[in-house]
Amino acid sequence: MNDTEPLNQAPGMTPNSIGGEVPATSRGRLKIFFGMCPGVGKSYAMLEAAHKAKREGINVVIGIIETHKRPELNELAAGLERIPLKEISYRNSSFKELDLDAVIKRRPALVIVDEMAHTNIPGSRHSKRYDDILELLNYKIDVYTTLNLHDLESRAETVGQITGTTVKETVPDLIFDDADDIELIDITIDTLLTRLAEGKVYTAEKSSKVIRNSIRRGNLSALREKALRILAERVNKNPLNQKMEKKIDATWKSAQKLMVAIGPSPHSANLIRWTRRFADSLEAPWIVVHVDTNQELSVHDKSVLENNFNLARELGAEIITTQDTNLISALLRVAKESNISQLIIGKSRDLRPSKYFFQRNFIRKLLKRSGEIDVYIVGGDESKIKSLFKARFVRLQSPLYKYLISS
Repeated sequence: MNDTEPLNQAPGMTPNSIGGEVPATSRGRLKIFFGMCPGVGKSYAMLEAAHKAKREGINVVIGIIETHKRPELNELAAGLERIPLKEISYRNSSFKELDLDAVIKRRPALVIVDEMAHTNIPGSRHSKRYDDILELLNYKIDVYTTLNLHDLESRAETVGQITGTTVKETVPDLIFDDADDIELIDITIDTLLTRLAEGKVYTAEKSSKVIRNSIRRGNLSALREKALRILAERVNKNPLNQKMEKKIDATWKSAQKLMVAIGPSPHSANLIRWTRRFADSLEAPWIVVHVDTNQELSVHDKSVLENNFNLARELGAEIITTQDTNLISALLRVAKESNISQLIIGKSRDLRPSKYFFQRNFIRKLLKRSGEIDVYIVGGDESKIKSLFKARFVRLQSPLYKYLISS
């Protein structure tokens, strides 16, 4: 066996999927130190846990750690062996990233790989650091890493709405769900605000800007509640998953099953995330369905649709594509065949009155034929639609318009 051959990897197994073709027993264990936002102490807790593992005789190294020049983190990191980072040139500049091959060659029992959602510099083997982590796990190397609430794909949009920021780097929920251990690093809001004000999270200038623009007491309360809820849901799911794995008859099995209808629209991505969160709250399975109505799609629309499919897969949905010229008939047929209890559709973002009335008629027919299936209409802005229609209606009643249509 050479130094770069995965351990216990059978032919045909792929090294880039956690909990996929590679059996859990043949891969390393993943522990995520999870927090509501930067500054709660995830990296500190991770390094403390690494020192504890070292004292217990476990072979521990640091693959990469982002100390952000914090003295307490630098001091903790100094007591652990570090794998030198790999220098990568990009656009006439030099960057340092995790040296994946060096870690694999070193073969530690446990490696620290900080900031799971990080995007690697072009020229790296993988574009995302979480793919580096997945490869290490497939070499039977345990990994400690950190993750913020806003890094979760299904939560990024909600957190962005709370904080007023745009989240660009995310991790598929499937990786989070399949982690062997998740430790919530939780501190009080007062403590976090004090740490920010003292410049222990960002520089003094950046801390002031962050506190002023996005990290306020009300925002933090909402983020903390969501982080706690995610971990509570995970704790509740674990015993259920064990019963499923052992094929025990489950009298607790939920009668709820969700289905969301999507299309080649960028707004479908938000609809997918909303459904994932709703399914989590109900502890229910969910599927994504697309109806091919034989309408020719542009290259752009095909690309958007494929991106929506990829997002749904990352968030753990089953995907069904069906063909039918009647959208309502297709949706209800799939819903009945799949024993769906709740059907989710998106509200049109098209503000033209003709489109508004078309969808209102569509929803009316869907509700009439849905029977026992609950229908949820998500998204859109009703006030904008109504205000635009009102404006156009007033314009249609103007003397000039009446004159033109009568002439």
